[in-house]
Amino acid sequence: MTRYYEDYEAGDRFPMGERLITEADHAQFCELVGYRVPLFVDEAYARTTPFGGRICPSALVMSFSTAMTEGLFHGSVIAMLATDNGRFSAPLRPGDTMRTEVEVVAKRTSSKPGRGIVVFRDVVSNQRGEIVFQIDKTLLIKQRT
Repeated sequence: MTRYYEDYEAGDRFPMGERLITEADHAQFCELVGYRVPLFVDEAYARTTPFGGRICPSALVMSFSTAMTEGLFHGSVIAMLATDNGRFSAPLRPGDTMRTEVEVVAKRTSSKPGRGIVVFRDVVSNQRGEIVFQIDKTLLIKQRT
């Protein structure tokens, strides 16, 4: 179902489901983008860090979370205008399950007809309910009319 500008109100929340981050996901992502950071790829080294083991790169968390939200905006997004207030508060690890919830923070009409601007907050948590990441995304969304 396509949601348009008119379908969003500040305070609306949309749970986007969950995704297990497998060892294969982690390894393939690191290989794809060329990460060789020991904290991401070397378990023996990562155990010596304050994290006590490998963690997922921030770009993996952001990418997977954004992909999880695609269904919310399918067919109505014109463009992403900005990302703000991104914050990582806990690590996500291979083997963790991430959950993403989207909250509508604010909205306003655009100066051009047929579109509006909506600020969404993506909140990512792990299987223990700990928030690991959040970010505000400002999107240009089609109006129904």
